[in-house]
Amino acid sequence: MAISIDDIKKLRAMTGAGLADVKKALTEADGDFDKAKELLRERGLAIAAKRSDRETSNGCVLVKKVDGFAAMLALKCETDFVANGADFIALTQAILDAAIAAKAADLEAVKALDINGQSAQEAVTQRSGITGEKMELDGYLTLEGDNVEIYDHMGKHTLCTMVQTNKAAAEQGHLVAMQVAAMKPVALDAQSVDQKILDEEYKTAVEKTKLEQVEKFVEMKLKKAGINPNLVDSEDHIESNTAKGWLTKEQADEARKVIADAKVEGEAQLKMPMIENIAKGRVQKFLKESCLVDQEFQFGDGDKATVAQWLAKQDKDLKIVAFKRFTLVAD
Repeated sequence: MAISIDDIKKLRAMTGAGLADVKKALTEADGDFDKAKELLRERGLAIAAKRSDRETSNGCVLVKKVDGFAAMLALKCETDFVANGADFIALTQAILDAAIAAKAADLEAVKALDINGQSAQEAVTQRSGITGEKMELDGYLTLEGDNVEIYDHMGKHTLCTMVQTNKAAAEQGHLVAMQVAAMKPVALDAQSVDQKILDEEYKTAVEKTKLEQVEKFVEMKLKKAGINPNLVDSEDHIESNTAKGWLTKEQADEARKVIADAKVEGEAQLKMPMIENIAKGRVQKFLKESCLVDQEFQFGDGDKATVAQWLAKQDKDLKIVAFKRFTLVAD
């Protein structure tokens, strides 16, 4: 049967599918709208299954607040071409709007939300069928209560933040939201850092300090042997510098022996109390750099004040209650 342009427009409005896809579905369904919608849905499922192992490293992150409820949502896809498309952004916005309206608690609740007669997950699958790319909802964060400021970094929809203060402070909250975007804190303050993170940081700091102490010992032994440490700081360099004539074979062999012996001797002489003290200092440095209130504020008057100190200058009672951050860009 002939498919009218009005029917095509109607189904396109209902599904968001492209004109060619809508016309094809209607033709195959002999003009039956429900059957055509199901065909479009099945196409999306087939593409999603076929591309299930693809990486979704692009996408759209949006943030919004309404009447004491703020949320950010990420819809991911394979390419920036699709991510920057008006229809893709509109779908992300529609799902976020529905999540805000329902005050959805988590990502599973978001996936089940109604979007034009179908679930959000089905809408995403259908869009996948239209674009031919794998898509997935991945990232949904919320803040409830008053005094929340939101920020979409440079309006590019790839990095969004939310900051909540204990009292009305729109300008200050916005600047702190920019701080969160720029400096990627892992926690509000030292007390809020997960113990697993602290344990891992301490373990890494101990191993790094041990390695540095042994390297210093090896360097000292090389210099005593009359060997330039810069020429033998790796096996590749030893071989390269020998080939260039900067080291003789005998010098290269001697350097290898000095390095091997010095590593054993250096490791045996490690003083754990000193190692542990240095590691603790490194953890404290990590906390200062990674806890929001202790970070150096990037948008102040250049006086190197921490975020907490800057806030206190604005209002002695002003504090950050919570923050959220989500990005599609590797930090």
